[in-house]
Amino acid sequence: MGARRASEDGDRRIGRRALIVGGAAAAVGTGVLARDELARLWWRTPGVEKPRKEGEVDYTGARWVAASDANWRRADRPDDYGIDMVIIHVTQGSFASAVKAFQDPGHQAAAHYIVGRNGRVTQMIRELDVAYHAGNRDYNERSVGIEHEGFVDRPEDFTDKMYEASARLAARICARYDIPVDREHIIGHVEVPGTDHTDPGEDWDWDRYMKLVRQARTALA
Repeated sequence: MGARRASEDGDRRIGRRALIVGGAAAAVGTGVLARDELARLWWRTPGVEKPRKEGEVDYTGARWVAASDANWRRADRPDDYGIDMVIIHVTQGSFASAVKAFQDPGHQAAAHYIVGRNGRVTQMIRELDVAYHAGNRDYNERSVGIEHEGFVDRPEDFTDKMYEASARLAARICARYDIPVDREHIIGHVEVPGTDHTDPGEDWDWDRYMKLVRQARTALA
């Protein structure tokens, strides 16, 4: 389960395109600023929010349960931050305890998805937003985080249904953002620079998982 560092995400930095909102945008004039840029930037104006549909999910079949808005940052990915990575986590607890933690504003971390031992997929943060799950600001901005119910030292927690459901989810994410299905782009939390986490642990079967992701990705082609 990820832990946010205040120095990395605490200032809630907005995307690089947002820097031209306000005085700078007015200075260059509407003739210079492209219409598609304006379409992406208008909602960043103070008091204006990009329209969202309550309860909408990015993955068909997922159940929506909202995380605390203290544990993620509003964004417009991939327009403001390109997505090129999926990060695999293990909750170090039950499904219910992970949901409770992600809904706690004091937890300061949450992932986009949780996959249960029964294969149920729950989405808690929209993919277009930046979840505080990796403990590394750059990796947070460029990735989608998938938590898995269980403990790193209990391989029996990683059920067939979990592997299969997670692989289908990861394949869909990779297809949506044209992410290569390889171990450079689908990584464990332990592989994030600067992290002190060990998940998904030695008992996570990477060979099996990647085979399932490749199969699911091929089926989507």
